[in-house]
Amino acid sequence: MKALVTGATGLIGSSLVRELLKDGVQVKVLVRKNSDTRNIDGLDLERVYGDIRDADSVKAALKGCDTFYQTAALYVYWWPDKKVFYDINVEGTKNALNAALEQGVQKVVYTSSIAAIGIHGANPPANEESQFNMGKSGEHYIISKYLGEVEAMKICKKGLPVVVVNPAGVMGVRDIKPTPSGQLILNVLNRRLPGYNDGGNNFVDVEDVARGHILAAQKGRIGERYILGNQNMTFKEFYNLVAEVGKVEPPRRKITRTPALALAYVYQLVGSISKKPPLITPALARSIGSYAYYDSSKAVKELGFPQTPIRKTVEKAVNWFRENGYVKKV
Repeated sequence: MKALVTGATGLIGSSLVRELLKDGVQVKVLVRKNSDTRNIDGLDLERVYGDIRDADSVKAALKGCDTFYQTAALYVYWWPDKKVFYDINVEGTKNALNAALEQGVQKVVYTSSIAAIGIHGANPPANEESQFNMGKSGEHYIISKYLGEVEAMKICKKGLPVVVVNPAGVMGVRDIKPTPSGQLILNVLNRRLPGYNDGGNNFVDVEDVARGHILAAQKGRIGERYILGNQNMTFKEFYNLVAEVGKVEPPRRKITRTPALALAYVYQLVGSISKKPPLITPALARSIGSYAYYDSSKAVKELGFPQTPIRKTVEKAVNWFRENGYVKKV
């Protein structure tokens, strides 16, 4: 068995590669020449160069592979040029999956996101049948991931044996960028949060998510989506847990939507000048008070998706960030 993994240098992809290697699978990775490859350096795998925006490079990389994990995406909530979200998350997905269709790959797992499901509140939590409701949010990452999944399903109907997975707030080791979920942890550890906000999210261990991809390839039903999540938590609960594990003071002041929105516009202005991502975007500030809770029972029942306790996941993430110099010394 040989698998191609795109996005292998990222948080999910690098964990997926390691899980595949543990299983004795031959692994090929498609990486861009300018990628930061620290997450895969030294691993026993085949490295080829290309980009999911270049269909020919994906087609060439897929030769000899029976399984394809399309995890590559632009996973940030802010980028200087919003067009890049759609170039990578939508057009790149189309290129990669159409290449897999042409090559006759036996099974494809496409990494979508809970973003493609939308935000539906706390009770009941959203599931795989929930309809996307964030089309007017102005969040280009969220919209592009939804549109990418739409394209994946279209190609599935043409005959591609694709299974979709929708990871929640993924956390854990090797979060070198870091991802938005990892940045939440760092904001607490580095005391960058002015306060906490109402609302909540679903959090999950990256190593569980990596195993969930493999289980989706093995057991997932073609054309189905599976939410890969674990624990629903309010942001206050999450920040308090990170602070407790990290032995720092948690944010104690409650931030409401209006001042957060004003602050977000300031951060956005600074970001547009510095070309660095703002702490919070206006679109995210408008979502304050929203509960993005999800039900992962389908993945647990059908795939055997593991559920590592979130405290253990936070401990692993905090330790990794500290060991790798992401946490400021007081």
